[in-house]
Amino acid sequence: MNDRVAGALSLPDDWPAHPDLSLALNRMGSFDWDLDSGLMHMDEPALEVFDLSPDEYDGHPEGLAERVPADEAIRLDGMVSQALKSGRSNYGAYFRRMARDGSLSWTHTQGFIRRDDSGKPRRIIGIIRDATQELAESTARRTVDEERRRRTSLVEGITAALAHARTVKDVTEFLKSPRGLANLGAASLVMGLLESGRIHMVADGPEGAFVPGTRYTRVDEPYPMSEVIRTLTPRFIETAEDFETSYPILWPHIRHLGITAAAYMPLIAQARPIGALGLLYGGKAGFTGDERNLLVALGSSVAQSLQRAMLYEQEHDLAEGLQQAMLPRRIPEVPGAQVAVRYRSARLGRDIGGDWYDVIPLPGGRTGAVIGDVQGHDTHAAAVMGQLRIVLRAYAAEGHSPATVMARASVFLHELDTDRFATCTYAEADLTTGVVQLVRAGHTDPALREADGSCHKLPVEGGLPLGLSAEFGRLEYPVSTVDLDPGQTMILYTDGMVELPGTDLDEGLQLLAETVSEGPEDLQRLADRLCEVVDQRGGEDDMALLLLRRNAAHAPHPGGRLQQHVGQNDPEALSSARHMIRAAVRAWGAKDRADEVELAADELITNALMHTDGGAIVTIRVLTGPERRLRVDVEDRSSALPRRRDAGDSGVSGRGLMLVDRLADIWGVESRGNGKCVWCEFLISDHG
Repeated sequence: MNDRVAGALSLPDDWPAHPDLSLALNRMGSFDWDLDSGLMHMDEPALEVFDLSPDEYDGHPEGLAERVPADEAIRLDGMVSQALKSGRSNYGAYFRRMARDGSLSWTHTQGFIRRDDSGKPRRIIGIIRDATQELAESTARRTVDEERRRRTSLVEGITAALAHARTVKDVTEFLKSPRGLANLGAASLVMGLLESGRIHMVADGPEGAFVPGTRYTRVDEPYPMSEVIRTLTPRFIETAEDFETSYPILWPHIRHLGITAAAYMPLIAQARPIGALGLLYGGKAGFTGDERNLLVALGSSVAQSLQRAMLYEQEHDLAEGLQQAMLPRRIPEVPGAQVAVRYRSARLGRDIGGDWYDVIPLPGGRTGAVIGDVQGHDTHAAAVMGQLRIVLRAYAAEGHSPATVMARASVFLHELDTDRFATCTYAEADLTTGVVQLVRAGHTDPALREADGSCHKLPVEGGLPLGLSAEFGRLEYPVSTVDLDPGQTMILYTDGMVELPGTDLDEGLQLLAETVSEGPEDLQRLADRLCEVVDQRGGEDDMALLLLRRNAAHAPHPGGRLQQHVGQNDPEALSSARHMIRAAVRAWGAKDRADEVELAADELITNALMHTDGGAIVTIRVLTGPERRLRVDVEDRSSALPRRRDAGDSGVSGRGLMLVDRLADIWGVESRGNGKCVWCEFLISDHG
């Protein structure tokens, strides 16, 4: 095709011209930017445009940074990146460059993007030329346009910043901050909100700008804020003389600020005034039409932000009040322990959740401790939480085992008209023995603070969250038994305590352990410190906390009662029951008979599990009277009464009741409904 064209036309011998020659004749430079290596070749005319010599340029685009103002560099980078991502083949732009002497000139660049077969950009080839003369004629117009854009951008920037404000304090703190005043170009700022016919001054800045006696003023007083609220019209004060003449009461108090002009705007939301904003300037004379329009727009933006903030505060107060009403009004005294509870609501509007805590007095002097979290962050979650808390408290107070309490609560939530589930940890503690039985339903593991202050996670085997376990028919909740020694503190909490923005759960748990270890010894102060840490890191979720510390000087009471269900084929439950019995016997002053009681109880439990269907319920308690006796009850569902018999040929079967008969002072069997109770009693001394 080139030959055909050449034959038809008379062209110069050197056509097409070498790129460097053609560009040089048009006073243009060229560049070739290899995107894979990052190298950018620039010929000598291109370097001349940037007022650089060849030995001053290192072959990388970064070498041009000192010649391109930062804001222009950001704009150019964004434009090139957009062209590369969008699949375009070329781009062009005008930008300013800086000469050695600091003067600014205009530059034009145009680039062609070369891509491989897959469409990936590999290379940009383009031209650079001086465009100062080309744009000289439009400098004045451009300056006016830039100033208008700057002012518009200023209002847009302030509006964007205020969009994140969630409280009235957030709005006022931003406006009166050095950054806010600088953006506004003002020397001082005042803002008042209309409250019950009076204007409450909620912001004044900088320091020293407040006028005594103006914290609360009436709408009919001769102040500029009062005037703009009465008239719903902005007031622009263009000279110091105008200010002094118009407001002689106020002027003497602000004369020292050097005010030469001021603008007061009514803050109007939904066609009604909510306050007024005043901007005071030093070294300014008058306001242009554009400035007045922009300030009016600023007043409208501030008014909207304030109204939104006030609505957030009202909604949050309402939601938090509902949440607090659902929590226990008071925490009962727990003999042998100290308790601290805390609740912190989420920060935004109605974004509260279903977090709760509870402390429940139980039969036999035991104590139930609950921490839980209903799914969701709204008033419905709080309402479900209130119902679930009451139901769980009722099941626990009836004396059911911890696993049964959790299973029944799960069934209740499943049958409730809601799609919410809940996580929960329930601890049943006997502070006399220190035995704590824990059940966990999809919740975070508790933590344990040792008497020496160290802290670590307390692993607890768990089941499905409440509601889900009933839905999937998995209502068996394993029970973990731990000893809470004197001085140790059990820490129950919801995930808002350990969930840190941008981090994983392990980091939150580590921070919790460090805070507890380094925190104060006093339990209430420790709870406050944990809440402070949550606030400091900007936690966005609500959080509930329960601390239970066993007293070091709690003497065993003369009577006590512990109960536990032992399921068949559940070695952990059998081990837990033994643990409970051993700790209880020793704590209740029967150390001299501890081995006998434990062995006899173990035989009764084993006998029930081997010879009946279903599990057994073990109850151990102290009976008071003329003689102190310790009684062990083992209930099962079989009505067949056991009998004592000699051991078989194997020497194993048949020894159970014979052994109980020899160990216990008295034993017997009672029919109970569809089952029976095998019991034994031991005389114990008052001093153990």
